Amino acid sequence: MQISINNATLELVQGDITQQETDAIVNAANPSLLGGGGVDGAIHRGAGPQLLEECRTLGGCETGDAKITKGYNLKAKHVIHTVGPVYRRDGKQAPELLASAYRRSLEVASENGLKSVAFPSISTGAYGYPLDEAAPIALGTVLDYMMDHPEIDLVRFVLFDSKTLGTYEEALEKLQLIS
Repeated sequence: MQISINNATLELVQGDITQQETDAIVNAANPSLLGGGGVDGAIHRGAGPQLLEECRTLGGCETGDAKITKGYNLKAKHVIHTVGPVYRRDGKQAPELLASAYRRSLEVASENGLKSVAFPSISTGAYGYPLDEAAPIALGTVLDYMMDHPEIDLVRFVLFDSKTLGTYEEALEKLQLIS
């Protein structure tokens, strides 16, 4: 599924984020930036050991913030590492922290002259954010950013399974009806 926004494209696809040929892929990282499970582990494995070495120089990352590294052995030239909220721990702050993770990732892309970015579904795995709550926040934040930032040509959500893709498609359809 895809839609156009100000001559840019927002896509929803099912697939493997480590195989994306975008300027950057976004890593749903933990605060240490030193690797982990899920998307984080897959990106570190795909990029190779140089990614871990560069991440060690970054001093970690706060929840809702983002930092950039090279992509090393990945098809993407860069990895933007962002830390989403832990749903139960972050409570009432979780929606704003999740929106901030997406927004800061796009700001980092813009600051570095990147035109295309691929996102996973941040915080909906081990961090326990309910998918039906996370999808509208993710999509709404990205759409708002794309409206004001024509330098971004493509944002692709690369979703791991059909359930996640379906949830994002439903959320996008509802957002389009509202706007």
